[in-house]
Amino acid sequence: MASPESNPPPPVWQEYLADSPDLLDNTDLERRIDNVAAPGDDSTRRQYFRSARYPYPLRMDLRTYMEQKYALQIELVKFQNWTLETGRKVLVLMEGRDAAGKGSTIKRMMEFLNPRYARVVALDKPSERERTQWYFQRYVDRLPAAGEIVFFDRSWYNRAGVERVMEFCTREQYAEFMTQAPLFERMLHADGITILKFYLSISKEEQAARFEERRSNPLKQWKLSPIDLEAQQRWDRYTEAEIATLSLTNSAEASWTIVKADDKLRARLETMRSLLSRFPYRGRLDEVVGAPDPWIVAPATEVFGDA
Repeated sequence: MASPESNPPPPVWQEYLADSPDLLDNTDLERRIDNVAAPGDDSTRRQYFRSARYPYPLRMDLRTYMEQKYALQIELVKFQNWTLETGRKVLVLMEGRDAAGKGSTIKRMMEFLNPRYARVVALDKPSERERTQWYFQRYVDRLPAAGEIVFFDRSWYNRAGVERVMEFCTREQYAEFMTQAPLFERMLHADGITILKFYLSISKEEQAARFEERRSNPLKQWKLSPIDLEAQQRWDRYTEAEIATLSLTNSAEASWTIVKADDKLRARLETMRSLLSRFPYRGRLDEVVGAPDPWIVAPATEVFGDA
């Protein structure tokens, strides 16, 4: 399929709202971000991305978001066409704290992709039988084949995060996982699977606000679980787990990308840009894809170093 030299003009941005009921509630969009500090206040991006600071006090306005999203979603369709033509196998892991926006980011990336060749994996807790298996076993059957893009809404890194913090695994199981995960990913890479790992990072204050929104919004109450309610009380333990994961399981074959996600709209767009900018797919419009915002997106190698 030929890719156009330029993308068609977007429809009137308001037309999207009929299919985006969550955007009709402007409460979140109007809420200011309090933990703002100009990036220049820190001497390096490493310090900045290790902090909870955010570069913009105002959230992205809806019109700008919808227009940029439309253009980037066209690029995602081109990218999928290219993966089909070349037989690439693409695996995207979306990780982050509870309410960081993992599922909603994947939803916007999947919105116009061909579902025959792109899918989302969001596994429930392991069954009794799965608990007796090799930890990675239940993920293997869900990996991409040639021409496929697979998004994991949480992944095997549950063991490094929630299972460690909530003590759902033993210390020995956690240590074994941290040793095996990079080896497992190197095996996948050697078999031709391209692995992209995104970590959506939010502040404690933003997480609390999103939890409150889930409590009060009947359309989102299903997202709030007892484990979520523990997240604020165990914030520091989650921070320790986050740092260990991003520093010890980062590798050339499967590197982590950190996305500051206090503004969920910016986070979605910059995650799309980060993904698209890594591939030389046919018809890519560099003026649309551009480069990710350096104060929203950073490689974990720069922030935490290699494993």
